[in-house]
Formats: sequence, structure tokens, C-alpha cells
Amino acid sequence: MSETAVAPPGTPNPAHAARIPQPQPEAEEVYRRWIGFLDEEFTKHQAAERRAEIVRDQLFQLYLGRPHGGKLNFTLTSELPLNVLQLSLDPGNITLEAEHYPDVDQERFARSKPLLWFWIMFDRSPIGLNHWLGIRFRCMLGRHLFAKMGKKVRIDHGVELTLGYNLSIEDGVIVRQRALLDDRAEIRLGQGCVIGNYARIYSHTHDKNDYDKVIFAATTIGARARVGAHTTVLAGTNLPEGQIVGPQGTADEQR
Repeated sequence: MSETAVAPPGTPNPAHAARIPQPQPEAEEVYRRWIGFLDEEFTKHQAAERRAEIVRDQLFQLYLGRPHGGKLNFTLTSELPLNVLQLSLDPGNITLEAEHYPDVDQERFARSKPLLWFWIMFDRSPIGLNHWLGIRFRCMLGRHLFAKMGKKVRIDHGVELTLGYNLSIEDGVIVRQRALLDDRAEIRLGQGCVIGNYARIYSHTHDKNDYDKVIFAATTIGARARVGAHTTVLAGTNLPEGQIVGPQGTADEQR
């Protein structure tokens, strides 16, 4: 009698495992056209002012369902909350925490700021939890924000960035939801590494004897390394290739 292999309980069905969730064809076409349009616009326009206008116009439609334009009515107290919302959709009218840091390269940050605001506000918009669209949207922005952006990268909802321009991401990296990439100095994410939910990756620390003195140190996560959920990676860490740091851990392996 021939033997029949029986999969252990809980083993995924191969047919299910191979399935990749997709939007409906009409929606996918619109999503791809929108991302392609934005990619072209940010490629053509490097100036901070023009990028801010593009982001403002896009956010107006995402949040208010109409194009930007027309004069605001500042005379009615009842419309002040709407005025605040409309004005805050323009990156030129908001401030980010990074702008308070004295070490910020003002010229580079000026170009990054509109895209950082777009990143933040997309995730907080009604479509921010659209997984298929969100992954592709963030990868598109990353090509214009980061020092390097690899292929087949997945960045989930709510990932926080500090500057953007000090971040290098290799092919196949996965950054899960709500992780922090605090790139005040260089952060390098090696090929195929995984950063878990709510992980914190730092590139700055403070002098033990003088807390007001900030120390910057490049942080590297090696290829195929795994950083568990709620884990902290301290500035200057060089996590070796394939290394695993479990959930709620601390990584401080130095060069």
C-alpha cells in the first residue's frame, strides 16, 4: 500500500499561500496611474516650493474631495476648524519635529519635508489602510526621499521617519507597521532584513556625562537579519547578517 503524505495541522494550503490579494482591475489601473503620475511629478520637480504645491493639491482631494482653490473665509468663527484643516494640508504651513534639530541639513530637508508630510498624511487619510496601494505608494515616495531605495521593498502602515535622506534600504526589505526609523544619522537596512512592528531603530544617542550633547553613529541592520516587534536598536549598532533579535529586546552590537 502506498503512503499518503498528510500535512500537519495548521499548515497553509499551498494554493492559498500563493495567492496575493489584489484590488479589482479597474481600481488597480487607477491606483497605478496615480502612483505613476506622482512619481513623474516628483522626478521633474525638485524644488521645495513646487513639491509643497503638489502635495497640497493631492491632500486637498484625498481629505476634502475637491481641488485646491478659492479664498478661505476667516470671518466666520464657525469655519475656523475647516480653515485650520485646509491650511494644514499645505506642507508650508506645518512644522515637523525634525525642524527643531540644529543638525538638520536645511537645504536637503526643505526638499524632503513635503514628501515626509505626504507620507504622514497618506497614512492618516481614509485610504491609508489600503494595504496594496499603501505599499506601492510608500515605495514610490521612498525613491524620492531616501538615499537608496531597493526593489521589492514592503513598508507597512504608520512607519515613522525623521529626515528620510539618511536612510538606505536594500532589495527585499520588510518594515512592519509602526516601526520608527530615526535617521538623524545614517541607517542602512540590508537586503532581505525584517524590521518588526513598533521596533525602534536609532542613529543618535546622548553623551553619558552630558545629556545635552548628541552623538551620531551610523546604524546597520545586516542582510536577512530580523529585528523583533517592540525591539530597540541603539545608535552605532552593526547587526550581523542573519542575526535575530527577539521581541522586546535591545540590540547594541558594535563594530
